[in-house]
Amino acid sequence: MKNNGYEYREQVDAWGAGFFLSAYLAKKYTHSPQTVWQDRITRGEISCDGRPALCDTRLRPGQRILWRRPAWDEPDAPLTYSLIHEDDDLLAVAKPSGLPTLPSGGFLDHTLLALVRKDRPEATPVHRLGRGTSGLVLFARNKRVRSRLAEAFRNNEVVKIYRALATGVPAAREFSITAPIGPVAHPKLGSLHSVCATGKHARSLVRLVEAGENISVLEVRIETGRPHQIRIHLAFAGHPLAGDPLYAAGALIRDPDALPGDCGYMLHAERLNFRHPATGLPLALWSSPPPGLFSPACRRTILTKGGSDSG
Repeated sequence: MKNNGYEYREQVDAWGAGFFLSAYLAKKYTHSPQTVWQDRITRGEISCDGRPALCDTRLRPGQRILWRRPAWDEPDAPLTYSLIHEDDDLLAVAKPSGLPTLPSGGFLDHTLLALVRKDRPEATPVHRLGRGTSGLVLFARNKRVRSRLAEAFRNNEVVKIYRALATGVPAAREFSITAPIGPVAHPKLGSLHSVCATGKHARSLVRLVEAGENISVLEVRIETGRPHQIRIHLAFAGHPLAGDPLYAAGALIRDPDALPGDCGYMLHAERLNFRHPATGLPLALWSSPPPGLFSPACRRTILTKGGSDSG
């Protein structure tokens, strides 16, 4: 089923001044080559300052570009979520693996944001989970609470605890990982996040929950919130997530054709502890992990019976 399409708007800054429109769009939005942008312009999908654009329109600072993207068939995703907590100021939901939090990569209506806003149009997520990650996501219901929660996340006042199914068995029952995370070169995307010397500080605290045959259930508390932090840090430590199509041991890129949104691993945002931004009282939220994250033995049973490998 097609969605209703979408209007993308932006204003040209000093960097874009002087570019022809099709070249500007191709350089800024590399998911489509210049020939594709030229076709969209020719079809009348793109306008500048309210007028139909031409491929050789030369841009000036301050011009407003509008792309009326026609309706398209979105990739499949599980279109459901569980309500964990709700009050006048915030709500917490548990999303399944495979459902993006926000629109991107061809997803618009098949997102957690779209599903939640069907009944609660004022709700705005204050953080996000990767598409393949399941578990708790917080939504603010007004600007005041959104601002306070965003500040709490920045100041490390929110305790974030995950469960992960990782390859191998760590030598220590508890350890920390502090490798910096930042953009590294990628042949398809230009760049993506991984461990790099010039990256930002990142810290993950890991505890072994249960060990199986070359597989472990780990509890991970992240004190920072870098993109794909748990996937990257566990891979860097030699224990990449089981089934992760992107990050291999050493935080190396396993497959240059794999994308960060590809699923196949089991990672679950299990607990969030923080003070309620309106009342100041402690709030502890919990989302039950999928069965395969209770123990490796259970995980093996699921795989033997042909169950899902994506959580």
